[in-house]
Amino acid sequence: MTQLLGRRSFLISSTALAATAMLTRPAFGITPGKDRLRLGLVGCGGRGIGAACDALLADPDVELVAIADLFPETLETYAAKLVEQFTSPWRGELMQESQALELVAKRAQVPPNRRFAGWEAYRELCALPEVDIVLLAAPPVFRPLHLEAALAHGKHVFMEKPVCVDPVGGRKLMELATIADEKKLCVVAGTQRRHQAEYVEGIQRIHDGQIGDILSAQCYWLMEGYVGSNLRHPEIAPEQMEYQVRNWFCFVWASGDHIVEQHVHNIDVINWALQGRAPESCTALGGRGVDLPMPAYGNRYSHFAADFDYGNNLHVASYCRQEPMTSGKVTERIIGTKGVIEFKGMQTEITGERPWRFSGESPNPYVQEHVNLIRAVRSGNHINETRSVTSSTMLAVLARESAYTGRALRHDWLWKTSKLNLTPDTWGWGVKPIDPLPVPGVYSIT
Repeated sequence: MTQLLGRRSFLISSTALAATAMLTRPAFGITPGKDRLRLGLVGCGGRGIGAACDALLADPDVELVAIADLFPETLETYAAKLVEQFTSPWRGELMQESQALELVAKRAQVPPNRRFAGWEAYRELCALPEVDIVLLAAPPVFRPLHLEAALAHGKHVFMEKPVCVDPVGGRKLMELATIADEKKLCVVAGTQRRHQAEYVEGIQRIHDGQIGDILSAQCYWLMEGYVGSNLRHPEIAPEQMEYQVRNWFCFVWASGDHIVEQHVHNIDVINWALQGRAPESCTALGGRGVDLPMPAYGNRYSHFAADFDYGNNLHVASYCRQEPMTSGKVTERIIGTKGVIEFKGMQTEITGERPWRFSGESPNPYVQEHVNLIRAVRSGNHINETRSVTSSTMLAVLARESAYTGRALRHDWLWKTSKLNLTPDTWGWGVKPIDPLPVPGVYSIT
Protein backbone atom coordinates (compact mmCIF):
# COMPACT_ATOMS: atom_id res chain seq x y z
CA MET A 1 0.00 0.00 0.00
CA THR A 2 1.23 3.49 -0.81
CA GLN A 3 2.75 5.39 2.09
CA LEU A 4 0.30 7.65 3.89
CA LEU A 5 1.18 11.03 5.35
CA GLY A 6 -0.08 12.71 8.51
CA ARG A 7 -0.75 16.45 8.85
CA ARG A 8 2.61 17.29 10.44
CA SER A 9 4.62 15.27 7.90
CA PHE A 10 2.84 17.03 5.09
CA LEU A 11 3.27 20.50 6.51
CA ILE A 12 7.01 19.96 6.96
CA SER A 13 7.77 18.27 3.66
CA SER A 14 5.35 19.46 0.99
CA THR A 15 6.74 21.79 -1.63
CA ALA A 16 3.20 22.98 -2.13
CA LEU A 17 3.54 24.92 1.09
CA ALA A 18 6.88 26.52 0.41
CA ALA A 19 5.35 29.79 1.57
CA THR A 20 5.49 28.57 5.16
CA ALA A 21 9.07 29.81 5.22
CA MET A 22 7.60 33.10 6.38
CA LEU A 23 6.48 31.43 9.60
CA THR A 24 10.06 31.46 10.84
CA ARG A 25 9.77 35.19 11.51
CA PRO A 26 7.59 35.68 14.58
CA ALA A 27 5.99 39.11 14.92
CA PHE A 28 3.69 39.57 17.85
CA GLY A 29 2.23 42.95 16.93
CA ILE A 30 0.21 43.69 20.03
CA THR A 31 0.84 45.91 23.00
CA PRO A 32 0.40 43.91 26.22
CA GLY A 33 -2.86 44.82 27.91
CA LYS A 34 -3.31 45.49 31.59
CA ASP A 35 -5.88 42.76 32.05
CA ARG A 36 -4.97 39.11 31.71
CA LEU A 37 -7.19 37.17 29.30
CA ARG A 38 -7.92 33.53 30.10
CA LEU A 39 -8.32 30.80 27.50
CA GLY A 40 -10.31 27.60 27.50
CA LEU A 41 -9.49 24.94 24.90
CA VAL A 42 -12.11 22.52 23.54
CA GLY A 43 -10.42 19.76 21.56
CA CYS A 44 -6.87 18.87 22.62
CA GLY A 45 -5.69 17.23 19.41
CA GLY A 46 -2.93 18.57 17.18
CA ARG A 47 -4.84 21.58 15.88
CA GLY A 48 -6.25 22.41 19.29
CA ILE A 49 -2.84 22.37 20.95
CA GLY A 50 -1.52 24.37 17.99
CA ALA A 51 -4.25 27.00 18.45
CA ALA A 52 -3.45 27.26 22.16
CA CYS A 53 0.23 27.68 21.31
CA ASP A 54 -0.56 30.42 18.78
CA ALA A 55 -2.79 32.27 21.25
CA LEU A 56 -0.14 32.13 23.97
CA LEU A 57 2.45 33.48 21.52
CA ALA A 58 0.10 36.27 20.47
CA ASP A 59 0.14 38.07 23.81
CA PRO A 60 2.18 37.73 27.04
CA ASP A 61 -0.90 38.54 29.12
CA VAL A 62 -2.87 35.50 27.94
CA GLU A 63 -2.99 32.22 29.84
CA LEU A 64 -4.57 28.81 29.32
CA VAL A 65 -6.77 27.97 32.32
CA ALA A 66 -9.11 25.15 31.18
CA ILE A 67 -9.15 22.26 28.70
CA ALA A 68 -11.80 19.84 27.47
CA ASP A 69 -11.76 16.78 25.24
CA LEU A 70 -13.79 13.64 24.65
CA PHE A 71 -10.85 11.47 25.65
CA PRO A 72 -9.42 11.79 29.18
CA GLU A 73 -5.89 10.71 28.23
CA THR A 74 -5.44 13.86 26.12
CA LEU A 75 -5.91 15.98 29.23
CA GLU A 76 -2.88 14.40 30.86
CA THR A 77 -0.51 15.11 27.98
CA TYR A 78 -1.53 18.64 27.00
CA ALA A 79 1.50 20.32 28.64
CA ALA A 80 4.02 18.04 26.93
CA LYS A 81 2.25 18.60 23.60
CA LEU A 82 2.43 22.38 24.08
CA VAL A 83 6.17 22.16 24.65
CA GLU A 84 6.50 20.00 21.55
CA GLN A 85 4.56 22.59 19.52
CA PHE A 86 6.61 25.53 20.79
CA THR A 87 9.86 23.83 19.81
CA SER A 88 8.68 22.25 16.54
CA PRO A 89 10.87 22.80 13.44
CA TRP A 90 7.67 23.69 11.59
CA ARG A 91 7.52 26.83 13.74
CA GLY A 92 11.07 27.74 12.82
CA GLU A 93 12.42 26.74 16.26
CA LEU A 94 10.84 29.72 17.97
CA MET A 95 12.25 28.78 21.35
CA GLN A 96 14.46 26.35 23.19
CA GLU A 97 12.90 23.54 25.20
CA SER A 98 13.84 25.27 28.47
CA GLN A 99 12.01 28.42 27.36
CA ALA A 100 8.95 26.40 26.32
CA LEU A 101 8.88 24.61 29.66
CA GLU A 102 9.07 27.93 31.48
CA LEU A 103 6.24 29.42 29.41
CA VAL A 104 3.98 26.44 30.02
CA ALA A 105 4.78 26.48 33.74
CA LYS A 106 3.87 30.16 34.03
CA ARG A 107 0.94 30.51 31.64
CA ALA A 108 -0.55 27.10 30.85
CA GLN A 109 -0.91 25.25 34.14
CA VAL A 110 -4.44 23.84 34.16
CA PRO A 111 -5.54 22.42 37.53
CA PRO A 112 -7.37 19.07 37.59
CA ASN A 113 -10.71 20.70 38.44
CA ARG A 114 -10.59 22.61 35.14
CA ARG A 115 -9.87 19.58 32.97
CA PHE A 116 -13.04 18.08 31.53
CA ALA A 117 -13.53 14.83 29.59
CA GLY A 118 -16.54 13.23 27.92
CA TRP A 119 -19.54 14.27 25.87
CA GLU A 120 -20.49 17.15 28.18
CA ALA A 121 -16.94 18.44 28.63
CA TYR A 122 -17.43 21.42 26.33
CA ARG A 123 -20.47 22.58 28.32
CA GLU A 124 -18.59 22.40 31.59
CA LEU A 125 -15.70 24.41 30.20
CA CYS A 126 -17.91 27.06 28.60
CA ALA A 127 -19.74 27.54 31.89
CA LEU A 128 -16.55 28.47 33.76
CA PRO A 129 -16.49 32.14 34.84
CA GLU A 130 -12.68 31.94 34.75
CA VAL A 131 -12.69 31.65 30.92
CA ASP A 132 -12.79 34.75 28.67
CA ILE A 133 -12.02 33.21 25.26
CA VAL A 134 -12.87 29.68 24.12
CA LEU A 135 -10.77 27.99 21.44
CA LEU A 136 -12.89 25.49 19.49
CA ALA A 137 -10.82 22.83 17.73
CA ALA A 138 -12.79 19.58 17.95
CA PRO A 139 -13.75 17.82 14.67
CA PRO A 140 -15.86 20.07 12.39
CA VAL A 141 -19.19 18.31 13.00
CA PHE A 142 -19.09 19.59 16.59
CA ARG A 143 -18.57 23.25 15.70
CA PRO A 144 -22.21 24.47 15.70
CA LEU A 145 -22.86 22.71 19.01
CA HIS A 146 -19.74 24.09 20.66
CA LEU A 147 -20.13 27.63 19.32
CA GLU A 148 -23.69 27.75 20.59
CA ALA A 149 -22.56 26.81 24.09
CA ALA A 150 -19.69 29.32 24.11
CA LEU A 151 -21.91 32.20 23.01
CA ALA A 152 -24.64 31.20 25.46
CA HIS A 153 -22.14 31.66 28.28
CA GLY A 154 -20.90 35.00 26.95
CA LYS A 155 -17.50 33.85 25.70
CA HIS A 156 -15.44 35.29 22.87
CA VAL A 157 -14.40 32.57 20.43
CA PHE A 158 -11.67 31.37 18.15
CA MET A 159 -13.03 28.49 16.05
CA GLU A 160 -11.16 26.37 13.59
CA LYS A 161 -12.40 25.96 10.06
CA PRO A 162 -14.50 24.39 8.67
CA VAL A 163 -17.47 25.33 10.81
CA CYS A 164 -20.07 22.83 9.61
CA VAL A 165 -20.41 19.74 7.43
CA ASP A 166 -23.93 20.14 6.02
CA PRO A 167 -26.68 22.70 5.22
CA VAL A 168 -28.45 22.25 8.57
CA GLY A 169 -25.21 23.14 10.33
CA GLY A 170 -24.63 26.08 7.99
CA ARG A 171 -28.01 27.58 8.76
CA LYS A 172 -27.37 27.12 12.48
CA LEU A 173 -24.06 29.00 12.17
CA MET A 174 -25.80 31.95 10.54
CA GLU A 175 -28.21 32.11 13.47
CA LEU A 176 -25.28 32.04 15.87
CA ALA A 177 -23.60 34.86 13.92
CA THR A 178 -26.56 37.06 14.77
CA ILE A 179 -26.35 36.07 18.44
CA ALA A 180 -22.65 36.98 18.51
CA ASP A 181 -23.49 40.39 17.04
CA GLU A 182 -26.28 40.99 19.54
CA LYS A 183 -24.03 40.10 22.47
CA LYS A 184 -21.01 41.95 21.02
CA LEU A 185 -18.97 38.77 21.31
CA CYS A 186 -15.93 38.49 19.05
CA VAL A 187 -15.54 35.43 16.84
CA VAL A 188 -12.45 34.78 14.70
CA ALA A 189 -12.15 31.74 12.44
CA GLY A 190 -9.14 29.66 11.49
CA THR A 191 -9.11 30.94 7.91
CA GLN A 192 -5.70 32.44 8.61
CA ARG A 193 -5.22 33.80 5.10
CA ARG A 194 -7.60 36.61 6.07
CA HIS A 195 -4.96 37.66 8.61
CA GLN A 196 -1.93 37.11 6.36
CA ALA A 197 -0.27 40.29 5.09
CA GLU A 198 0.18 39.12 1.48
CA TYR A 199 -3.46 38.16 1.18
CA VAL A 200 -4.82 41.21 2.99
CA GLU A 201 -2.96 43.59 0.69
CA GLY A 202 -3.65 41.54 -2.43
CA ILE A 203 -7.38 41.32 -1.79
CA GLN A 204 -7.53 45.03 -1.05
CA ARG A 205 -5.89 45.73 -4.41
CA ILE A 206 -8.54 43.56 -6.09
CA HIS A 207 -11.31 45.47 -4.33
CA ASP A 208 -9.64 48.77 -5.31
CA GLY A 209 -9.85 47.75 -8.97
CA GLN A 210 -6.18 47.10 -9.71
CA ILE A 211 -6.96 44.01 -11.82
CA GLY A 212 -10.22 45.43 -13.17
CA ASP A 213 -13.45 43.44 -13.27
CA ILE A 214 -13.06 39.80 -12.31
CA LEU A 215 -13.45 37.46 -15.30
CA SER A 216 -12.60 34.08 -13.76
CA ALA A 217 -10.63 32.41 -10.98
CA GLN A 218 -8.97 29.12 -10.06
CA CYS A 219 -7.95 27.69 -6.72
CA TYR A 220 -5.93 24.59 -5.87
CA TRP A 221 -4.93 22.41 -2.95
CA LEU A 222 -3.13 19.44 -4.47
CA MET A 223 -0.89 17.39 -2.20
CA GLU A 224 0.94 14.13 -1.88
CA GLY A 225 -0.53 11.80 0.71
CA TYR A 226 -3.74 11.62 2.71
CA VAL A 227 -4.02 14.02 5.63
CA GLY A 228 -5.15 12.13 8.71
CA SER A 229 -4.62 8.68 7.26
CA ASN A 230 -2.04 7.67 9.86
CA LEU A 231 -4.78 5.70 11.56
CA ARG A 232 -5.21 6.03 15.30
CA HIS A 233 -6.18 3.06 17.46
CA PRO A 234 -6.56 0.59 14.57
CA GLU A 235 -7.38 -2.11 17.11
CA ILE A 236 -10.86 -0.55 17.51
CA ALA A 237 -13.49 -1.71 15.01
CA PRO A 238 -14.17 1.01 12.38
CA GLU A 239 -17.91 0.70 13.01
CA GLN A 240 -17.43 2.02 16.54
CA MET A 241 -18.11 5.70 17.26
CA GLU A 242 -14.81 5.91 19.13
CA TYR A 243 -12.82 4.81 16.09
CA GLN A 244 -14.61 7.29 13.83
CA VAL A 245 -14.08 10.23 16.18
CA ARG A 246 -10.40 9.36 16.67
CA ASN A 247 -10.00 9.06 12.86
CA TRP A 248 -12.42 11.82 11.96
CA PHE A 249 -10.52 12.86 8.80
CA CYS A 250 -11.65 9.62 7.18
CA PHE A 251 -15.38 10.02 7.74
CA VAL A 252 -17.63 12.44 5.89
CA TRP A 253 -20.05 12.94 8.78
CA ALA A 254 -17.21 14.13 11.05
CA SER A 255 -14.95 16.06 8.65
CA GLY A 256 -17.09 17.02 5.69
CA ASP A 257 -14.48 15.31 3.45
CA HIS A 258 -11.19 16.99 2.58
CA ILE A 259 -12.77 19.48 0.15
CA VAL A 260 -14.58 20.94 3.17
CA GLU A 261 -11.93 20.34 5.84
CA GLN A 262 -8.89 21.57 3.90
CA HIS A 263 -9.73 23.07 0.51
CA VAL A 264 -12.09 25.52 2.20
CA HIS A 265 -8.98 27.71 2.71
CA ASN A 266 -8.59 28.26 -1.03
CA ILE A 267 -12.31 28.56 -1.69
CA ASP A 268 -12.46 31.17 1.07
CA VAL A 269 -9.87 33.33 -0.72
CA ILE A 270 -12.02 33.39 -3.85
CA ASN A 271 -15.13 34.07 -1.79
CA TRP A 272 -13.27 36.95 -0.12
CA ALA A 273 -12.16 38.38 -3.45
CA LEU A 274 -15.75 38.23 -4.72
CA GLN A 275 -16.90 39.94 -1.51
CA GLY A 276 -19.13 37.04 -0.55
CA ARG A 277 -21.06 36.91 -3.81
CA ALA A 278 -22.81 33.55 -4.09
CA PRO A 279 -22.64 31.36 -7.20
CA GLU A 280 -25.81 30.33 -8.97
CA SER A 281 -24.79 26.67 -9.15
CA CYS A 282 -21.94 24.18 -9.01
CA THR A 283 -21.04 21.19 -11.16
CA ALA A 284 -18.38 18.95 -9.65
CA LEU A 285 -16.82 15.53 -9.88
CA GLY A 286 -14.64 13.43 -7.62
CA GLY A 287 -13.56 9.98 -6.61
CA ARG A 288 -11.47 7.82 -4.31
CA GLY A 289 -8.02 6.32 -4.78
CA VAL A 290 -7.98 2.54 -4.78
CA ASP A 291 -5.35 2.41 -2.00
CA LEU A 292 -7.82 3.69 0.60
CA PRO A 293 -9.45 0.45 1.77
CA MET A 294 -12.84 0.47 3.42
CA PRO A 295 -13.97 0.51 6.11
CA ALA A 296 -10.73 1.45 7.92
CA TYR A 297 -10.28 4.65 5.90
CA GLY A 298 -13.93 5.62 6.05
CA ASN A 299 -16.03 6.87 3.15
CA ARG A 300 -14.10 9.95 2.02
CA TYR A 301 -13.03 10.83 -1.51
CA SER A 302 -9.41 11.50 -2.50
CA HIS A 303 -9.98 14.11 -5.22
CA PHE A 304 -12.50 16.71 -6.35
CA ALA A 305 -12.84 19.20 -9.21
CA ALA A 306 -15.60 21.80 -9.31
CA ASP A 307 -16.95 24.54 -11.53
CA PHE A 308 -18.80 27.31 -9.70
CA ASP A 309 -21.09 29.24 -12.06
CA TYR A 310 -21.69 32.84 -10.92
CA GLY A 311 -23.69 33.89 -13.97
CA ASN A 312 -22.72 36.46 -16.60
CA ASN A 313 -19.95 34.12 -17.82
CA LEU A 314 -18.06 34.26 -14.51
CA HIS A 315 -16.79 30.81 -13.52
CA VAL A 316 -14.49 29.68 -10.71
CA ALA A 317 -12.59 26.40 -11.03
CA SER A 318 -11.69 24.54 -7.84
CA TYR A 319 -9.33 21.57 -7.57
CA CYS A 320 -8.23 19.52 -4.57
CA ARG A 321 -6.45 16.20 -4.29
CA GLN A 322 -4.88 14.13 -1.53
CA GLU A 323 -3.15 11.19 -3.18
CA PRO A 324 0.33 9.62 -2.86
CA MET A 325 2.89 9.96 -5.64
CA THR A 326 1.28 13.15 -6.99
CA SER A 327 2.60 16.69 -7.39
CA GLY A 328 1.65 19.51 -5.05
CA LYS A 329 0.11 22.89 -5.72
CA VAL A 330 -1.51 25.27 -3.25
CA THR A 331 -2.46 28.59 -4.80
CA GLU A 332 -5.25 30.92 -5.87
CA ARG A 333 -5.40 32.84 -9.15
CA ILE A 334 -7.88 35.57 -10.05
CA ILE A 335 -8.10 36.94 -13.60
CA GLY A 336 -9.40 40.43 -14.28
CA THR A 337 -9.86 42.71 -17.25
CA LYS A 338 -6.66 44.63 -16.34
CA GLY A 339 -4.46 41.98 -14.79
CA VAL A 340 -4.01 38.69 -12.97
CA ILE A 341 -3.21 38.16 -9.30
CA GLU A 342 -1.72 34.91 -8.04
CA PHE A 343 -1.35 34.13 -4.35
CA LYS A 344 1.68 31.99 -3.53
CA GLY A 345 2.56 33.14 -0.06
CA MET A 346 5.31 35.78 -0.20
CA GLN A 347 5.43 35.38 -3.99
CA THR A 348 2.02 37.00 -4.31
CA GLU A 349 1.99 39.28 -7.32
CA ILE A 350 -0.09 41.03 -9.95
CA THR A 351 0.80 40.99 -13.63
CA GLY A 352 -0.86 43.24 -16.18
CA GLU A 353 -1.45 46.97 -16.54
CA ARG A 354 -0.43 47.77 -12.95
CA PRO A 355 2.05 45.09 -11.83
CA TRP A 356 2.80 44.57 -8.15
CA ARG A 357 4.66 42.09 -5.99
CA PHE A 358 4.31 41.80 -2.23
CA SER A 359 7.45 42.91 -0.42
CA GLY A 360 6.40 43.82 3.11
CA GLU A 361 6.71 42.12 6.46
CA SER A 362 4.58 39.03 6.98
CA PRO A 363 3.88 38.00 10.59
CA ASN A 364 2.93 34.39 11.22
CA PRO A 365 -0.77 34.35 10.22
CA TYR A 366 -1.57 31.52 12.64
CA VAL A 367 -0.46 33.82 15.46
CA GLN A 368 -1.79 36.99 13.85
CA GLU A 369 -5.39 35.73 13.83
CA HIS A 370 -5.15 35.45 17.62
CA VAL A 371 -3.45 38.85 17.84
CA ASN A 372 -6.42 40.34 15.98
CA LEU A 373 -8.94 38.54 18.17
CA ILE A 374 -7.23 39.66 21.38
CA ARG A 375 -7.00 43.24 20.13
CA ALA A 376 -10.71 43.23 19.37
CA VAL A 377 -11.62 41.80 22.77
CA ARG A 378 -9.43 44.30 24.59
CA SER A 379 -10.53 47.33 22.57
CA GLY A 380 -14.21 46.50 22.39
CA ASN A 381 -14.10 46.78 18.59
CA HIS A 382 -16.48 43.99 17.62
CA ILE A 383 -15.22 41.43 15.08
CA ASN A 384 -17.30 38.49 13.86
CA GLU A 385 -16.06 36.19 11.08
CA THR A 386 -18.83 33.62 11.50
CA ARG A 387 -20.70 34.58 8.34
CA SER A 388 -17.70 34.64 6.03
CA VAL A 389 -16.30 31.29 7.16
CA THR A 390 -19.76 29.70 7.05
CA SER A 391 -20.35 31.00 3.53
CA SER A 392 -17.05 29.54 2.35
CA THR A 393 -17.64 26.24 4.15
CA MET A 394 -21.01 25.91 2.45
CA LEU A 395 -19.45 26.50 -0.97
CA ALA A 396 -17.23 23.49 -0.27
CA VAL A 397 -20.28 21.49 0.87
CA LEU A 398 -22.06 22.46 -2.35
CA ALA A 399 -19.17 21.15 -4.46
CA ARG A 400 -18.92 17.97 -2.41
CA GLU A 401 -22.59 17.17 -2.82
CA SER A 402 -22.48 17.93 -6.54
CA ALA A 403 -19.58 15.48 -6.91
CA TYR A 404 -21.28 12.83 -4.79
CA THR A 405 -24.57 13.04 -6.74
CA GLY A 406 -23.05 13.63 -10.17
CA ARG A 407 -25.51 16.49 -10.63
CA ALA A 408 -25.36 20.26 -10.92
CA LEU A 409 -26.73 21.76 -7.70
CA ARG A 410 -28.10 25.24 -7.14
CA HIS A 411 -26.61 27.26 -4.31
CA ASP A 412 -29.97 28.69 -3.21
CA TRP A 413 -31.50 25.22 -3.01
CA LEU A 414 -28.72 23.95 -0.78
CA TRP A 415 -29.01 26.93 1.56
CA LYS A 416 -32.78 27.23 1.74
CA THR A 417 -34.23 23.80 1.03
CA SER A 418 -31.82 20.92 1.60
CA LYS A 419 -32.48 18.90 4.74
CA LEU A 420 -29.11 17.15 4.69
CA ASN A 421 -27.93 16.69 8.28
CA LEU A 422 -24.90 14.52 8.99
CA THR A 423 -24.92 15.09 12.76
CA PRO A 424 -25.81 11.93 14.74
CA ASP A 425 -29.22 11.98 16.43
CA THR A 426 -27.60 11.20 19.77
CA TRP A 427 -24.04 11.44 21.05
CA GLY A 428 -22.52 8.46 22.77
CA TRP A 429 -20.24 5.46 22.41
CA GLY A 430 -21.22 2.30 20.61
CA VAL A 431 -21.79 1.17 17.05
CA LYS A 432 -22.19 3.81 14.35
CA PRO A 433 -22.85 2.31 10.91
CA ILE A 434 -20.60 3.61 8.13
CA ASP A 435 -22.38 5.12 5.15
CA PRO A 436 -21.33 3.59 1.82
CA LEU A 437 -18.94 5.41 -0.47
CA PRO A 438 -20.96 7.98 -2.45
CA VAL A 439 -21.46 6.82 -6.05
CA PRO A 440 -22.53 9.47 -8.58
CA GLY A 441 -25.87 8.61 -10.10
CA VAL A 442 -26.75 6.42 -7.10
CA TYR A 443 -26.14 8.74 -4.13
CA SER A 444 -28.94 11.23 -3.50
CA ILE A 445 -29.28 14.34 -1.34
CA THR A 446 -32.43 15.44 0.43
